Amino acid sequence: MTHDDVTSADRPEAAALLAEGRAHLGLELGSTRIKAALVDDAGTVLATGAHAWENQLVDDSWTYSLEDVRTGVQDCIADLARDVRERHDVQLTQLASLGISAMMHGYLPLDADGAPLAAFRTWRNTFTTDAAAELSEAFGLNIPLRWSIAHLLHAIRGGEEHVRELGQLTTLAGYVHRELTGRSVLGVGDASGMFPISSSGDAYDPELLERFAALDGVADLPWSLADVLPEVLVAGQDAGALTAEGAAYLDPTGTLQPGAITAPPEGDAGTGMVATQAISPRTGNVSAGTSAFAMVVLEKPLSGPREEIDMVTTPAGDPVAMIHTNNCAGDLDAWLALFGRFAELLGHHVGSEELYGLLLGAGAEGDADAGGVLSYNYLSGEHQTGVPSGRPLVVREQGARFTLENFLRSQLYGAFGALAVGMEALLQDEGVELDVMYAHGGIFRTAGVAQQVLADALATPVAVGDSAGEGGAWGMALLAAHTARTASADGAGSLADFLAEQIFSSHELSTLEPDEAGMAGHAQWLAGYREALPVERLAGETLR
Repeated sequence: MTHDDVTSADRPEAAALLAEGRAHLGLELGSTRIKAALVDDAGTVLATGAHAWENQLVDDSWTYSLEDVRTGVQDCIADLARDVRERHDVQLTQLASLGISAMMHGYLPLDADGAPLAAFRTWRNTFTTDAAAELSEAFGLNIPLRWSIAHLLHAIRGGEEHVRELGQLTTLAGYVHRELTGRSVLGVGDASGMFPISSSGDAYDPELLERFAALDGVADLPWSLADVLPEVLVAGQDAGALTAEGAAYLDPTGTLQPGAITAPPEGDAGTGMVATQAISPRTGNVSAGTSAFAMVVLEKPLSGPREEIDMVTTPAGDPVAMIHTNNCAGDLDAWLALFGRFAELLGHHVGSEELYGLLLGAGAEGDADAGGVLSYNYLSGEHQTGVPSGRPLVVREQGARFTLENFLRSQLYGAFGALAVGMEALLQDEGVELDVMYAHGGIFRTAGVAQQVLADALATPVAVGDSAGEGGAWGMALLAAHTARTASADGAGSLADFLAEQIFSSHELSTLEPDEAGMAGHAQWLAGYREALPVERLAGETLR
């Protein structure tokens, strides 16, 4: 049973809990959906809500308008309130706690009063190459293109007028949290994608703040970086209360009341770790959606900075190596939608769950090497493989066995192709050891298929729990529940203890071991994938 299967019949006390305002809300602004999950103290989902949206390419920059953020959040909360009424026959008027999560990194500059100075620039933008390289050299760390500090330096170097007016710099999660509480704060996991975190795990690195201040052109600015970055908080800390204005931002009907305690806002990587309980050394998680990232909690430092690996933290502040890819399931979704339309033309409507089950299941029957069929899912550029501008591409080796099964197997391999390239740097070159990788995201809802592909690709056992399809909204709701518990008279232990004792003690996991034939076939496929990357780069250069 997934969390979405919970009903008022399953939880007879849920209506009273909701009416008394004892539920915890997690809201996550993902790349294609805004999702809400409402949970009890044990993490059982009582209701959900969702809103579909898409980014826009405006003035050569990927963005979401802040008006779309507001209306999307409100539509998602309205959908959640409808689900509460339908399942439990009560109105959602009060919350015990809530937390906001969103896609990490990017650039959202505000003035001193919190008004936006420029359009939100998302993680998909790759025009910060020179700024990221300058910072990486100055800091002696790998600074990814999508990090907020790279975007800021890019704006400084470009002479953008708004830079001198900068009063606050935040992420999308931090922006929405500020609208709800009036506080400019971030959870340490999200903050670690803005600027490097100190070894203490609870603040920005003071030496690197000084190095930034010493860069050419920075000293002349009328602000210091330490003053414009959000305050760093760790999991469990009080991040403020929902204000009357914040309640109206979520629910303009006035039904939802202020007062709920809030958790530190987090990025989708951190909530993915929480949703899979992957917050201890020798564990990791893979979050798969429009983009994909693998998070591995480290036992010891890496040998040094690597371009493929980002250093971030768990929501509790522990060091994490992150492999991020700009592309994952987006192209696969497009292909499956095409097959769904074909079925409609034949007079058969196939629901999405059935469609994915049938077609991904067919992919599982393909040859282990996908028969020489190569798929590049690059809706945007991909830094892990050195592709500056992506074009989705399917190519076949001359002797390829082009069957439906091999095509779909190649699509599954392609969804994780760039991730597999990046993980080689971590697992093989750096020798990081993993006992298990936890996986979550919609692609894993079809039991065993993408899970086995990933296990073979990483040569690591992959575990999927009953929260696999819930994603970060559920993880953020758990962080909100942890914050409420910490603030209560009973107090709370560490985040790890809370998850182990209160949330996951009764959860069932399905773990798949890597298959010898599957590993060999994937290795052969990945070798061809690497060799043909010049074709993908040429596609980006020659196709609009």
